[in-house]
Amino acid sequence: MRAVQVVRFGGPEVLVPGDVPEPVAGDGQVLIDVAVADVLFLDAQLRSGWGIEWFRITPPYVAGNGVAGTVSAVGSSVDPELVGRRVLARVGTRTGGVQVPTGGYAERAVAPATELVEVPDGLDFRDAIGFLHDGTTALGLLHHAAVAPGERVLVTAAGGSLGALLVPLLSAAGGRVVGAARGERKLALVREWGADHVVDYTDPGWADQVRELVGGVDVVFDGAGGGLGEAAFELVAPGGRFLSYGAAAGTFPTIDPAVASEREVRVLGMLDLSYDPAQTAEDLRGLLAEAAAGRVRSFVGQTFPLERATDAHAAIEARETVGKTVLEVKERD
Repeated sequence: MRAVQVVRFGGPEVLVPGDVPEPVAGDGQVLIDVAVADVLFLDAQLRSGWGIEWFRITPPYVAGNGVAGTVSAVGSSVDPELVGRRVLARVGTRTGGVQVPTGGYAERAVAPATELVEVPDGLDFRDAIGFLHDGTTALGLLHHAAVAPGERVLVTAAGGSLGALLVPLLSAAGGRVVGAARGERKLALVREWGADHVVDYTDPGWADQVRELVGGVDVVFDGAGGGLGEAAFELVAPGGRFLSYGAAAGTFPTIDPAVASEREVRVLGMLDLSYDPAQTAEDLRGLLAEAAAGRVRSFVGQTFPLERATDAHAAIEARETVGKTVLEVKERD
């Protein structure tokens, strides 16, 4: 079976395509013929060796955590009627309550039957995969933030796959959205997605621009992390909210709890942003139904063949990608 393995921690070049043993569906599992695989910034971080204290991952391993495709076989205690169904699924194993993202960059992948969400007929797998992680994360973040109409909202890393969903959802909720991204290409898309204002955070004065535009913000959705996230925190008005869920800069922002308390800013980090599995699955079904009806869409900015996973990771790390990045494992019909 064709797959792409991380043979050691390092740069994109450690992603090596080749043949690996065929996976077999065990008890409670299904085997999926993969059409497309999700590519996350997290995949690149884990490949580099970042985060192993949380994810407990050791090379060699098949990279990737999310797939879309067709169920080809089922294990024991699984309804055989699932064979032939079009599905999305997170793959990998759980260690200490943490999902270890492995097994997705391959022609076939094993997933727990409980992880399956059916893809409506007429919705392309490539379009559907954009909702698997980012769609449910976006809805979960909106739930935690409880943005009210008229509130000023800053989204960092707004040109990425999560920003492509957060920006229009926040705009629809009545937020005054400022999208922060890198470069005119991304800023143009963020405007198209519904942001009221955009700022380029390669400009040293970007935070001052936000103050000039909206006078500070009520809520920050921070997918950038590092110094960018820390600068974004300084923009939060007293009584506001700061949600930190990404570390594109390499680290999460360091926020002084005493300062946050003094300003009465509610800070929510990765460990605070819990998601109910049943609600997440229900959210995903709802998003797929809306997408099939043409009312929402994910934004796939670039696709790569499975064998070019190295190029996909290099593009992500060079900040050249916009929206969702997808590996096409099977040629589209």
